[in-house]
Amino acid sequence: MFNARPKSLDVSKVTAAVAVSTALVLSPLAFAQEHGKDAVATQEITGEVVDMMCYIDHGAAGEKHAACAAKCIKGGGPVGIKSAEKTYLIIGEHKPMNDELAQYAAKTITVKGKVAERDGISLIENAEIVKK
Repeated sequence: MFNARPKSLDVSKVTAAVAVSTALVLSPLAFAQEHGKDAVATQEITGEVVDMMCYIDHGAAGEKHAACAAKCIKGGGPVGIKSAEKTYLIIGEHKPMNDELAQYAAKTITVKGKVAERDGISLIENAEIVKK
């Protein structure tokens, strides 16, 4: 028949539910820290500004390639920064930074922004040039 008495909460079930929920929320943070990947950290990268088309296709970089790199960057080609460790595609605040970066073709500068990587491609987004 009808039971008018409310069922009592099983404390162990509530505790287990809270523990599982907490683990699901915190596990991505623990994974990121464990692997040294802070997906939202702003980083500074110093390196040579390169036009990615020529650099990736045939390794063109340096002062001998400066005029061509500037022309490619001004023309809207993808632009990157080649540090000692790796090369990054540079994107401004969800838009290209070609007009701003063309003058630095083949020169060493520092940019800061959010570093992201996927499928072997490295990116600095929301980048800005660090003035020294």
